[in-house]
Amino acid sequence: MKLWNHYFTPTQLDEASRLLAQYAGNARVIAGGTDLLVDARAEENHAPFEALVDITGIPEMQGIYQEGDQVYVGAGVPHTHIVKSKLLRQEAICLVEGCGVIGGPQVRNVATLGGNVAHALPAGDGTTALVVLDAETEVIYDGERKWVPIAEMFRGPAQSLLDSSRDLLIRFRFPKRGGGEGTAFERIMRPQGVALPVLSCAVWVKLNDRGDQFVQIRACVAPAGPVPARLEAAEAVAVGQPADPETFEKIIEAALSTLKLRTSKYRATAEYREELAAVLLRRTLTNAVERARE
Repeated sequence: MKLWNHYFTPTQLDEASRLLAQYAGNARVIAGGTDLLVDARAEENHAPFEALVDITGIPEMQGIYQEGDQVYVGAGVPHTHIVKSKLLRQEAICLVEGCGVIGGPQVRNVATLGGNVAHALPAGDGTTALVVLDAETEVIYDGERKWVPIAEMFRGPAQSLLDSSRDLLIRFRFPKRGGGEGTAFERIMRPQGVALPVLSCAVWVKLNDRGDQFVQIRACVAPAGPVPARLEAAEAVAVGQPADPETFEKIIEAALSTLKLRTSKYRATAEYREELAAVLLRRTLTNAVERARE
């Protein structure tokens, strides 16, 4: 099966943008291709893409680095590089944990964090971590280069803000870890080869100077709706409360009162997933608090 007619490997953002404009909606951006090409192969009578624009050679879309109080991750960085990054293990361990369970080693070697977000799947593990890190995304959207809050990247299941035939996702940024802050990620899944999460959870916490009280938390359980979203009711319960198991249970109760989990033949029943949500929140809160006290 022929999947494309022309394949380009630009080394500059401007060049990539010109190529997309040249093909006027008939080209697609590609990095790892673990979603794009798999979906194309699965489609009966798939017409070849007129052109693929490979962004993995563009320097601005690569690299993991810190500038000032911000950490940057290129959209073209493979998950394996994220898992091995000493900087991210120090500043955003939840992202390392999330990317470490995506697919198998062969998939993580080529699949990118940008692809995880660009395909706008509500169960994306890298996405779940980025939500609690309060990340922003740098994009070229409608010809304008700008920063967009991570939540605004999603319009619905597999519906992104970006048009992959015209727009570009460049990189992510989020604040470096501050004093009294910690993060954690947990996932319940079927056997690793299947890769679909039954449920994932990420949290970020900030404790007071004594390390015994919540100043703020951010939490996300996914997939639990058409787009990844924070558990704002549960977050509000934590503010000013002791960072202990009793408060964890209050947070979990508030989360379950607002989560809208449904039965899925690919995952599990709604009732089972509610049980898992409680387990995952308890684990991630415990781990994040322990890390915040280190």
